[in-house]
Amino acid sequence: MPSFEPPTPIDLRRTLAAIGIRDWKEGAAWWTVTTSAGSATVAIESGNGAVEATAWGKGADEVLERIPRLLGFDDDPDAFDARELREVHRRSLGLRLGSTGAVFPVLARAILAQVVTSVEARSSHRGLVRAFGAPAPGPRADLLVPPTPEAIAALGYEDLHRLGIERRRAETLLESARRAKRLDEIMAMDRDAADRRLTAVRGIGAWTAAIVMGEAWGDRDAVMVGDYNLPSEVTWALRGQRQGTDDEMLELLEPFRPNRRRALLLIKQSGITPPRHGPKTPIRRHL
Repeated sequence: MPSFEPPTPIDLRRTLAAIGIRDWKEGAAWWTVTTSAGSATVAIESGNGAVEATAWGKGADEVLERIPRLLGFDDDPDAFDARELREVHRRSLGLRLGSTGAVFPVLARAILAQVVTSVEARSSHRGLVRAFGAPAPGPRADLLVPPTPEAIAALGYEDLHRLGIERRRAETLLESARRAKRLDEIMAMDRDAADRRLTAVRGIGAWTAAIVMGEAWGDRDAVMVGDYNLPSEVTWALRGQRQGTDDEMLELLEPFRPNRRRALLLIKQSGITPPRHGPKTPIRRHL
């Protein structure tokens, strides 16, 4: 079992949740992905101050090489100027900002989360993986590898409609799958060029691009403009203001640049949320 020594203590749950990896079983985080060599499954766990990882499948070697990047070993939490978030930051020093390096899986999940509730988004994504994913290598029979861009590109709108994915999200997903190779190239681009490449696809706006840039590319300054809840969470945490706008959020986050994503994650993972009053309404997102 390969062992990796993080530069400072690491909180695996917080770190992996920040890049969308939340499948935990028997003390290990499990992730399935398709690499250039083939599909892979990796189990990641803490052990004796180090991080231990076991991988299976044709892509096993490649995914193990990604572990330092996945866990943000080059990230330095101590360099973050926490300001008003100093106490939250102190309790979360184990959070490291990593990245998956896998563009399409993150993009597909983000597209399915557009303009729907969180519950609807998770349901659509589970349905997509179950219907068109492939059995994952390794010991867990319940794991699937998310469908490849090629598998998605071969589908029609009707295939996705049966999963509750309406035409607009379906068309964006299909178009992104067809352009997947071009979108993979963002990993070798600078931040601005990568963002332009993503948003050149019809249906991918600032909100979706920010998720991909944060989780896959590793942009530590990515901000999800257009989120329904996020502006109010930021204005409540930093100003004590219950409702906020995107402009107010950006103004309050400006002092945290170029680490605004860490500030956002600290706020979200801390559970700092404004009090809710009145009837509940669906939480919907932009593009």
